[in-house]
Amino acid sequence: MSEPIEYFYSTRSIYAYFGAARIGVLARQAGRRLLHRPVDLSRVLAAGGAPAFDTRSQAHKSYFFGREIERWSEFLGIEARVDPVHHVGDRAWSAGFVIAAQQQGADVDGLHHAILQALWRDDRDIGDPSVLTDVAREAGLDPAPLLAAALSDGVQAEFERNTLAAGARHVPGSPTYVVDGDMFYGQDRLMMVERALARRFAPPGPAPTW
Repeated sequence: MSEPIEYFYSTRSIYAYFGAARIGVLARQAGRRLLHRPVDLSRVLAAGGAPAFDTRSQAHKSYFFGREIERWSEFLGIEARVDPVHHVGDRAWSAGFVIAAQQQGADVDGLHHAILQALWRDDRDIGDPSVLTDVAREAGLDPAPLLAAALSDGVQAEFERNTLAAGARHVPGSPTYVVDGDMFYGQDRLMMVERALARRFAPPGPAPTW
């Protein structure tokens, strides 16, 4: 049986949102399961030595989290806001809903897309459990078991394991897709993910020494 596609991302990531529907389609077409691994992205970036978002220059933020969002939104035909009011906030609840859905065998692919869309298209507060309850219901899921489990020790322990694993494996950011051990960072690499699902790339050569 084919290995699942490991899928590391933040439930608050705009670029995960841009790729959310497409990675689900690619997984289904390839007969692969998506293994959702929501992470605390700020800790993952720190583990890899990347600067924190709030320390980056205004020019950097204006380009990567301003103009790039506008262009990708137009290019993909996916409605998105550049700076939603609820961009920054609690991660435990939204990650907990996703992990609980996966543990319970619910439609986690659809739910994670709905959560990302609620934030980036509709500017809803995905740190609010009542909002997540509504989002789950709108996605066709029974929210009650997700609400009950989201902050449980087991679910939050998995969130922590995901974050530690991403740091240890040098996951570069959100979203990162891992196909048969080969890591692809960014929704703009989904064409390469599609190719890897059909035919593996040649193994990596020696690491650069400079």
